[in-house]
Amino acid sequence: MVPNLSAGATATPNLPRQRWQIAPAQPEQRATLAAATGLPPILAQVLLNRGMFDQAAAIGFLEPDSVPLPSPLTEFPDLTLSLDLLKTAIAQKQLIAICGDYDADGMTSTALLLRAFREFKAHVHFDIPSRMAEGYGLNERMVQDFRTMGVAIILTVDNGIAAHSPIALARELGLTVIVTDHHDLPPQLPNANAILNPKLLPETSPYHGLAGVGVAYILALELAKKLRKKGKLEAPLLELFTLGTIADLAPLTGVNRCWVQKGLRLLPNSQLAGIQALITQSGVQGNPQGGGNSNAPGIASSNSNGALNSKNNRANQRQASLKPEDIGFRLGPRINAVGRIGDPAVVIELLTTDDPEVAAERAAACEAINQTRKDLCAQYEAAAIAWVETQDLERLYHQERVLVVVQPGWHHGVIGIVASRLVERYGVPVFIGTYEGENQETIRGSARSIPEFHVFEALEFCKDLLAKHGGHQAAGGFSLKASHLAAFRQRLQAFACQCLRPEHLKPLVTIDAQADFADLSVDLVNQIDRLHPCGMANPEPIFWTPKVQVLEQRLVGQTQSHVQVTLAQMLDMATPGMCLPVPVQFKAIAWRWRDFFPLPRQVEVAYRVGLNVWNQQTTLQLELVGIRLPMGEENSGPIDVDRLSDLPVDFYYRDRPYSCRIREQSSGPELRIRNQQGHVLSVTKGHKIGYLATGRDDRQAIDVSQPFFFQLIKTAMQAIDQTKNP
Repeated sequence: MVPNLSAGATATPNLPRQRWQIAPAQPEQRATLAAATGLPPILAQVLLNRGMFDQAAAIGFLEPDSVPLPSPLTEFPDLTLSLDLLKTAIAQKQLIAICGDYDADGMTSTALLLRAFREFKAHVHFDIPSRMAEGYGLNERMVQDFRTMGVAIILTVDNGIAAHSPIALARELGLTVIVTDHHDLPPQLPNANAILNPKLLPETSPYHGLAGVGVAYILALELAKKLRKKGKLEAPLLELFTLGTIADLAPLTGVNRCWVQKGLRLLPNSQLAGIQALITQSGVQGNPQGGGNSNAPGIASSNSNGALNSKNNRANQRQASLKPEDIGFRLGPRINAVGRIGDPAVVIELLTTDDPEVAAERAAACEAINQTRKDLCAQYEAAAIAWVETQDLERLYHQERVLVVVQPGWHHGVIGIVASRLVERYGVPVFIGTYEGENQETIRGSARSIPEFHVFEALEFCKDLLAKHGGHQAAGGFSLKASHLAAFRQRLQAFACQCLRPEHLKPLVTIDAQADFADLSVDLVNQIDRLHPCGMANPEPIFWTPKVQVLEQRLVGQTQSHVQVTLAQMLDMATPGMCLPVPVQFKAIAWRWRDFFPLPRQVEVAYRVGLNVWNQQTTLQLELVGIRLPMGEENSGPIDVDRLSDLPVDFYYRDRPYSCRIREQSSGPELRIRNQQGHVLSVTKGHKIGYLATGRDDRQAIDVSQPFFFQLIKTAMQAIDQTKNP
């Protein structure tokens, strides 16, 4: 109970644990940018949030084709040498071996180069290491096999930048090695004949954000120019580039933005039998030209029977363009699933065949494997959540600050997805693993993170306990002896406590701007199309609205795991002689929010906007990504008027200075406590939910019955009492 302020308090609503980061409004700059671009001011604010501070930058972003690109030959120092080596090998009928990877980026890269080299009449072979038996990248077994086959050039795609030993062996055996990769650079580069990696370029280069498939695309196109065979290849290779770039979550900036925009227009009428079959198998249809975000992630509707329709419910005819979400949520997972738990050769054949029947068979195989992957993920996620819920969550958030889950019998290929789901649910870095070996003596795992926690640095902190590890800030992989698990867990906790505070351990909702429901329209959604393609480094805009009423809500979907709601905001609408409050309402969907059902009646919401097409009717619909209680909820019960204080009262709590006062608000008396940093805790009688404001647009709901806040409020009320009764 909250001291002196909580009589008659109701149960705390069960809401997602979130922290909102709202971009600061810049009204003057956004007005100038809106006038220059023709965008609504709210979308001009989005451009400012993306770093487009002047007209030239904004126009270059909105019209990427208008920005001249430097030649890749001048950007990549080893590109000319690579082309000369490959041209000679093709002319002399030497065998070229492509070493790929088993994720979507690596498989699309491999397929892209196979298509190109076959068009060049090259003698070409490919190999992808086994995820389960060998792990990532070029290895010495592959090098020995290539030598036995008579390979002259090893060409890596999406790997190789850290393969020092295999590349050294290949050079000793007289093989030429060309590395094409995009991963972070090791302290020392391998001794390859040529290295193409955008991380070697300045961050200002438009090529810096390329995925592995982007490097392969440049190599293939430049070689096609050199061999005068570009014409037939450009469109199909661009499609594969687009598929791999989005599936690998590469930033959609620089050349990625320019080329992906073109590729998305090609995909609905793809020249590749495999992509046609994959689109058909997944149920993806095109997006109407200028029709807005009808396939934004999460936009859905219910039919008259209450069944949840597909996120990608669209017009019947395939039309002008796909969206990144079509790849990210439909095509990409079907490809990635094969690399996770199947044979990557299935995807390579899918993307290189010109036979529609073979393509349909391989697409069906991808579909079946993806369904198995989904079933495994659901099974493992449920088991992981059940285990976590038996732990001391208070200790997790305040002392451990990192979650380590290790279970037997799990397939390593899908545990990374489960780690991502746990991060989304609990808001902490997650290291998840499974036992391997005849005697379960080894643990192999994956990690996923939050913005304030660097996975690779954490693994480096534990490297003396690990057999292998790698990764970057957001994700990584590792293996260790099972006997080291307890020490590994303790070491990760020590690292986490160095860089994480308890307030970091909530999923972050990054918000672009405040909007009234009256600002939302089909025209706004169509204008958002000018910001596309959206994805990494250019996310779909997120808006927030205060003072929203939940009129209707229900659980929907096959597993009743989603919440569909009708939301309303009361807005003052001018009429002759008066100004009347009028409700503006929209349908909204909240994915996987069953645990938070029912939602409170009065809320603030964060959301994406999009179009829903159902029965040839197009309506605007919201996808909820955030929710919190509003400031100044109604309270019940009287409060002692003698405690009202217009002047602040200073006091100390845990040897730190605070000031407090009780102010009369329209909703009743409210206690406010301020610390030296200017952070303000507000709590109203009748509620055990208070609000902690750390900035003008940063406010979060706080359970003030927690011990720290309980005692802080108690001390503040005692200080006020002492002032009134010295």
